[in-house]
Amino acid sequence: MLTFAEELILLALDDTTGKFRHTSNAKFELVLVGAMLMNLALMDRIDTDLENLITIDSSNTGDVLFDRILSLLSASPGIRDTDYWIQRVRLEIPNLRELLIQQLVAKGILKKQDQKFLWVFNLRRYPVLDNTEQKEVKTRIRDIVLSDDIPDPHDIVLISLITSCGLLREVFTKEELKETEKRIYQIAQMDLIGQAVFQSIVQEIVTSAGHLAY
Repeated sequence: MLTFAEELILLALDDTTGKFRHTSNAKFELVLVGAMLMNLALMDRIDTDLENLITIDSSNTGDVLFDRILSLLSASPGIRDTDYWIQRVRLEIPNLRELLIQQLVAKGILKKQDQKFLWVFNLRRYPVLDNTEQKEVKTRIRDIVLSDDIPDPHDIVLISLITSCGLLREVFTKEELKETEKRIYQIAQMDLIGQAVFQSIVQEIVTSAGHLAY
């Protein structure tokens, strides 16, 4: 089963060109970190409320990236909130997107092609080998949002993440987004870490704007 972060990578990639669709790199990195934390929460390794994120079980998960994040969390002498950890993990693992791509390549879902571009540098592309995974994500999210079904925790998390990083348009048409805006918002609000991801993104935008103004 793919992790939340891996599913986001597949949604963000154009399965024909292997290039990432237009999305803010800073925003996407924050969402990927949030996705990793959400998986750890569903694995009962961490817990969070409106103020704090705590480690419940820091034993190895068998996944290198999850274990690296758990190591950071468990080494902290005090209790911090989710926003702090989203920012901290992003700084500690700045190449998270590339590491996730490598995982998908290792799983045989993506293939890596190095192509010379004007003989100056290598243009790396990651086309989808088997688009079953990508279609499954889109179909599942569409089925939940376009119906009155109660979403399970996994789908609540994924919808929250997709909303945060602006990938909804890769799943729904403009007309569908207008019709389902209220339902998508309600579902996204069910997830506490998702709300913290959104706040981190807002803070990042405000900080960046301040730097530019300065």
